[in-house]
Amino acid sequence: MSVGVSTSVPLLPTSDTSVTTSTFSFVDYVVFVLLLLLSLAIGLYHACRGWGRHTVGQLLMADRKMGCFPVALSLLATFQSAVAILGVPSEIYRFGTQYWFLGCSYFLGLLIPAHIFIPIFYRLHLTSAYEYLELRFNKAVRVCGTVTFIFQMVIYMGVVLYAPSLALNAVTGFDLWLSVLTLGIVCNIYTALGGLKAVIWTDVFQTLVMFLGQLAVIIVGSVKVGGLGHVWDVASQHGLISGIELDPDPFVRHTFWTLAFGGVFMMLSLYGVNQAQVQRYLSSRTEKAAVLSCYAVFPCQQLVLCMSCLIGLVMFAYYQEYPMSTQQSQAAPDQFVLYFVIDVLKGLPGLPGLFVACLFSGSLSTISSAFNSLATVTMEDLIQPWFPEFCEARAIVLSRSLAFGYGILCLGMAYISSQLGSVLQAAISIFGMVGGPLLGLFCLGMFFPFANPPGAIVGLLAGLIMAFWIGIGSIVTSMNSSTASSPLNGSIFSLPTNLTTTTVTTLMPSTTLSKPTGLQRFYSLSYLWYSAHNSTTVIVVGLTVSLLTGGMRGRPLNPRTIYPVLPRLLSLLPLSCQKRLCCRSHSQDVPMDNDLFPEKKMNGVLWDSRDKEELARDGSAHQGSSPTFVLQETSL
Repeated sequence: MSVGVSTSVPLLPTSDTSVTTSTFSFVDYVVFVLLLLLSLAIGLYHACRGWGRHTVGQLLMADRKMGCFPVALSLLATFQSAVAILGVPSEIYRFGTQYWFLGCSYFLGLLIPAHIFIPIFYRLHLTSAYEYLELRFNKAVRVCGTVTFIFQMVIYMGVVLYAPSLALNAVTGFDLWLSVLTLGIVCNIYTALGGLKAVIWTDVFQTLVMFLGQLAVIIVGSVKVGGLGHVWDVASQHGLISGIELDPDPFVRHTFWTLAFGGVFMMLSLYGVNQAQVQRYLSSRTEKAAVLSCYAVFPCQQLVLCMSCLIGLVMFAYYQEYPMSTQQSQAAPDQFVLYFVIDVLKGLPGLPGLFVACLFSGSLSTISSAFNSLATVTMEDLIQPWFPEFCEARAIVLSRSLAFGYGILCLGMAYISSQLGSVLQAAISIFGMVGGPLLGLFCLGMFFPFANPPGAIVGLLAGLIMAFWIGIGSIVTSMNSSTASSPLNGSIFSLPTNLTTTTVTTLMPSTTLSKPTGLQRFYSLSYLWYSAHNSTTVIVVGLTVSLLTGGMRGRPLNPRTIYPVLPRLLSLLPLSCQKRLCCRSHSQDVPMDNDLFPEKKMNGVLWDSRDKEELARDGSAHQGSSPTFVLQETSL
């Protein structure tokens, strides 16, 4: 999950990072160490509380008793990585406030999960989002979805741990591998021992630290340049305050349509179907609390986006009065923010340490969520279905071991990232490549009742092939070109964060004035349309294969895995139109929230609401077994 940034991650070679020395005071180190100790203390508190009486449900799902407030802040923190904290202000500093219109995508990007994905997942009493794929299709589709997610997150973990540490090392002289190991070990301990509840409550604390760190930079920076009014005036004079660009061309990097509507699909891939977020929804004590937590993320995201934009504008105004040094001007774009923070906050003991704590909070919240979600899907989707005889004690030990094992793997991936050099861009872009096809797979199952397992598998493969074709093709094309100072069009790859997707820029040559043609034109598709394009590929190919293979004819269909699009659309029509179309309102046809009637009809299918009670009572969905449903054709 998540604000996308079109700046490059720190790619400076580590050999050049020794030219600067740390400007940290003793107080700064104290503030930074306090962040780590308090995060560890929160995690260990939840680990030790009730030690010996923990269950797998408590460890993986926080016993499904979490409230709206902590879940909302945890949702916000999960993809608000340090890469985003560094990247968004740099985007605003270099290209203006056009990126702010991405906030328009948050509305639909959260409204749709709140009213479509969350109710379906919650009522099926799932633990892993990919259990849905078995209930809707079969076990093979579930395994394909799980393996795809694991590949996505493992690649992401190493990069999100290594890249911010590299930037911090280059600017402050902060030891690179000390910061990597510190983050990895602290996060590993409280995630493996404390489970999801520890992750959520540390996310709450780390979110507050992120807010404080960014707020301190805005306040001190704006005071030094003459106030926010002066900042706005300077930005306006230099053309940084962008208007609404209504160009519908999907190959233009940032336009209103690209940001506001292309961004919706990226939001859905993060907040609709990503296990790290779905797991938090399902840990809520009620479905209403899960929906409210999704609503609560919306104003928080807008606030975070505005704060990031303000930092970028304050940074621009500051460097109009105090020009960058030669070393700063030659730095990677994401390092601009760190240099700015050091310049603005120097002489104020504790504040530089607070901002570094803010960066590390972003990394901790993202990595802990990755560890926990990976352990959950591995346990629920790949181990428990094949070894259901595990006792509770052994399952708890195995769950903790998986979380710890993924933590060690994360450190290994961080080391590999340090050896990749320019190929690091390809590793980062993989996250964005995979999110779209997974979104398409879930949409195929929810909105198209005749989609079948062969169609789902072939559609997912087609979506992944298309995603990697465009992504890797863009990287190869850009590597064959000379590096420029600013990106053109859409040769950018998305890396999720909370506000949207943090991106990696593959720079195109500034001397190329004419528009690319042929495949180069195809490869220049704006990164914000990647999720839409790849998910659409999954749906189109999946529906085609399903039609050619007979659809769901002769296969049992679980009606609770389908979202009744047509009845809900018809229910919006006036009653006279509904009668004319020989249908009743959806409130009569599908009383999803009403268990007064044992028999209900959805999409022309009769089903027994008592199955839902049995499902919740004996956890049949949780165990990966789908209840048997008999289709009865009825007329609307």
